[in-house]
Amino acid sequence: MAQPITVDMDGDMKIDFLGITPFSKGSSSPLRLWQNVWNASQPDSPLFEILEPKLTGEQCTLSNPHSNAVVDLNGDCLADIFLVCDDSGGRKRFQIWVNNKDDGFSLAQTGLLPSGLQSITFADMDRDGTIDMVFTTCSYVSSSSGLGTDCAINIAYNKQLPLCASNSPSKSAGSCRPPDDLCVADPDFKFDLRESGDNDGFARIPISSLFPTSDGTSTTLLVLDTTFNPPVPLPIRLGDANLDGFPDLLQVVATHSDQTPKLLFSVPCERGLPGCAQDGRGRRSFKVTTKGVESLNAVKDAISATFLDMDEDGTLDIMIQRKGSNGMPKVLFIQNNLYYDAFFLKAIVLNGACGNGWCYSPNGTIKYHPFGVSYAGASYKYTVLDTSGRRSAAQVGQLPQTAYHSLMAPYSYFGLGRTNNYIENLFVGSTIHSKEHYIDMEGVIPNSKVVILPPPREGEPWKRELFLRPGAWIPWVTVTVIIGTGLLAVIVFVLHMNEKREDELERRRASHHINFDAL
Repeated sequence: MAQPITVDMDGDMKIDFLGITPFSKGSSSPLRLWQNVWNASQPDSPLFEILEPKLTGEQCTLSNPHSNAVVDLNGDCLADIFLVCDDSGGRKRFQIWVNNKDDGFSLAQTGLLPSGLQSITFADMDRDGTIDMVFTTCSYVSSSSGLGTDCAINIAYNKQLPLCASNSPSKSAGSCRPPDDLCVADPDFKFDLRESGDNDGFARIPISSLFPTSDGTSTTLLVLDTTFNPPVPLPIRLGDANLDGFPDLLQVVATHSDQTPKLLFSVPCERGLPGCAQDGRGRRSFKVTTKGVESLNAVKDAISATFLDMDEDGTLDIMIQRKGSNGMPKVLFIQNNLYYDAFFLKAIVLNGACGNGWCYSPNGTIKYHPFGVSYAGASYKYTVLDTSGRRSAAQVGQLPQTAYHSLMAPYSYFGLGRTNNYIENLFVGSTIHSKEHYIDMEGVIPNSKVVILPPPREGEPWKRELFLRPGAWIPWVTVTVIIGTGLLAVIVFVLHMNEKREDELERRRASHHINFDAL
């Protein structure tokens, strides 16, 4: 099997494989599906069955290596398929196959990718509720060192229906998405990869503009891990390190003989920033982080770096793979201990186990609650209000890519920014082929982790679990509440005693009052 990707093709929440076989390679329809047919109740049950997938459209020849992904691209909270292909002219193209549930996948868009393409990553870069494409391009890549010269970071923004400013039905008649119904498919979605002045949906940021050098030497980007044969592509790592709601970048940059991980924070466009127009127009740009990254800058032999919440405290830490002094790779963890006055949310969709009922041990004596595992294809959309009352939407995919050292966490992590409210609406989409493949959760508490188990059979309820993170500030909040309650109790007691004394004086004055009418 060549270059498989994990995808739930038939909506049964089981992981299938989509790829090519030696026999299908070179044909007009080379893609094949390894459908998961495992049946635990049958000891001799096969694991996969090779079938021809339901793909309506002209199939392509997969690139080697590729950046294929399973992620929602048309906005209906149902994972689609993104393929990177080779054309007859030696250029790379992309195909987007839209998920139609039981009717299979249909080819919705195809386009030419820029020359020098390396790896593509997917995230909502501008926090508009749609998944964008982020990829690197280099004019030349050394096969021995894996370093690319004249590289650039490219962002192709997904053009879809925007978020409505209010819940008014008149505003949601096809021109925008209402905040309480975000999982609306936009059949006219598109990616425009033209680098021209009239295209605001594409931005190119040269690496040299992000890392200028004083001695005139060029800064190169590590795009291949040459410790493997053949080399493994290294994509841009995306993660919200400062919890502002916008994904930041983590990449290994080489200067002279040093290979150092660099963290770049996402910032709004303004005059003079790379990737923005001369008058400051544009969506997002990046700035190299210089504060609190001494541990990162001390690493000079990095091979790759990625985000993960190592200590489960709600902030993204960094895991770095290093060459090592004796040629043996080593792993270094750098903890994120910077303070950000913002909130986060973790979410994970599980594919269930034992039909989401109860599981039993082989001898039937032990009964335990099933949990299942994380799987590729789940999707999240949410709306939140910031401290000024402005509403924004964002989208996050769960495990959109699983090949070539993608090193993604099994859960989805997203920063909420500064907010003084609950999450208005959290839409959680799965890959099940039921009428309602997603649910809407209201009033989710920030700084928490949400676990969602879709129903194994249509008509059954979804299961949701919310786990709150015990923070170090909880004891101080408890003390403050106790002290505040005590002060209020003292005030109420004093006022009550004053009222009681006044009532007693009033009663005494009334008892000494002479009723002259009675005389």
